[in-house]
Amino acid sequence: MKEASNYVAAIGRGLEFMRDGLPISSRLIRETQAVLLHSGRGTGKQPGAFRTQQVWIGGTRLGNATFVPPPHDLVPDLVADFERFIHREDDLPPLVRADIAHVHFETIHPFLDGNGRVGRLLITLMLREAGRLAQPLLYLSLYFKQNQEDDYRLLNGVRFEGGWEAWLGFFLPGVRDTAGQAADSTKRLLARIAADREVIDRAELRAHALTVRRVFTFIQERPVFTVRTATENTSLSQPAVDRAVRTLEGLGIVREVTGRKSRRVYVHERYLAILNEGI
Repeated sequence: MKEASNYVAAIGRGLEFMRDGLPISSRLIRETQAVLLHSGRGTGKQPGAFRTQQVWIGGTRLGNATFVPPPHDLVPDLVADFERFIHREDDLPPLVRADIAHVHFETIHPFLDGNGRVGRLLITLMLREAGRLAQPLLYLSLYFKQNQEDDYRLLNGVRFEGGWEAWLGFFLPGVRDTAGQAADSTKRLLARIAADREVIDRAELRAHALTVRRVFTFIQERPVFTVRTATENTSLSQPAVDRAVRTLEGLGIVREVTGRKSRRVYVHERYLAILNEGI
């Protein structure tokens, strides 16, 4: 649940950069990775910072690893080269560019943790930036997890043997199939929002209704939240937000999950369940 919420928040952070006219960059990559690792897996592995030590993939040590990424002192220059590639002005189709960039990023392996999640998120942001996605709902994680053995084998085939044709034959159908699933997810999310909004409208909240609707709009972007984060992001007072959240809880739209009396965490559970299917 935390991982899905972090992914939504990281996508949102990337889109903020793009709405401000900023390109996909080293800063964007580091900040989205920090959001992804905010809680759950990888919180103790230098979130938001490029790695400062050698790592390996597979095996138990460098000597028996299936792949050894470049030394850590080369990472900043390699990421700069990655940036230049994704912003190069040529006639390369955006989907093929995203494919090549994904291999490039996974080979650099710039972080101690979260590289796969960041790499898949960057595919979505690149296609969004290129105008190929109306909504950032291309969640490739499930496809890669279901085909993990082929993913690793074909990635190494590119790295060691230049096997681009086989990799493209794996990657492009995955994007096609995932795009179809994303369209279905979008319809289901919109239906969920409409159903919850109807519950709010029928509750006859009178003067309190506008505040509840503003908080409800916020939690569509942050389906795991606290009263504090909702207050910071809605420009409402904390008492008003607290009352709105309790109203949403009473309507069955959100649920408190910690059982604590302070620093309580709420989830928009049914909305998050749809997002979580492909992350």
